[in-house]
Amino acid sequence: MERDIKIIDENSEYYPENLRLIANRPKQLYCAGDLKLLNSTSIAVIGSRKYTIYGKNVASMIGSTLAQAGVPVVSGLAGGIDTFAHEGVLSVDGGRPIAVLGTGIDRPYPKKNAKLYERVLEAGLIVSEYPPEFEGAPYSFPARNRIIAGLCTSLVVIEANFKSGSLITCQFAMDQGKTVYAVPGNINSQFSMGTNLLLRDGATPLVVIDDLIADIKKDNLPTLEDKAASLGEDERAIFFVIARNDGCSVDYISHELNIKSSKVNAILTVLEIKGYVTTFGGKAYLSK
Repeated sequence: MERDIKIIDENSEYYPENLRLIANRPKQLYCAGDLKLLNSTSIAVIGSRKYTIYGKNVASMIGSTLAQAGVPVVSGLAGGIDTFAHEGVLSVDGGRPIAVLGTGIDRPYPKKNAKLYERVLEAGLIVSEYPPEFEGAPYSFPARNRIIAGLCTSLVVIEANFKSGSLITCQFAMDQGKTVYAVPGNINSQFSMGTNLLLRDGATPLVVIDDLIADIKKDNLPTLEDKAASLGEDERAIFFVIARNDGCSVDYISHELNIKSSKVNAILTVLEIKGYVTTFGGKAYLSK
């Protein structure tokens, strides 16, 4: 894809207002993609390059849920949690990812994320304070974390060990007066040591994703009718039975709607693929 790189300085109408408020703000940004996202109300989702399956699933789920709610998501295009957050956003039509690089605007890092870079560029925005062809340096990746924290309204850290760079980003966000959410993790896992310490020290536990959306959209949360607007007739019927009962079995749905269990199972599979429901312990629940 051809990259139309723009240089945004402090005199530009596109320069992010949030960045004007931070210490050591970048004097200019190199940007490619939708410049309007620079001043959007967004949430950052970050975490370690090393991860567990739990962390991967949570990052993808948060990314897709925020995208469904129309909330842009900021992350760093790094391996691990950042990658899965971006992919979760991109799994939703109209999802708007924002990637902040520690390398030049034309240098995705790690290189294995080159295809993900192109997908983010097509759907959203790539940002760097470094010029094209800059390969990155030990100082540039910690430095870009202040931009990730600066662009967002609030920040979520999913998995981070005791010395993770994600904790640097959290400190920037706290210094900027942003709400920092931490996803609770296994106390025996090295991948959750940093996040659990954040919780001990006053970060907000993220246990219900709707809380995160409410923080940014306040009273503008999508209703169940909004969420079900694009569903077919049988899909909608099953969706609302699950919503009314806060989760229920296939047999219950079949009895309520007089639909064969085999058909209910087939529709639930479609709804799960679309991200509307999840199944656990023999019951179906609405995805949050």
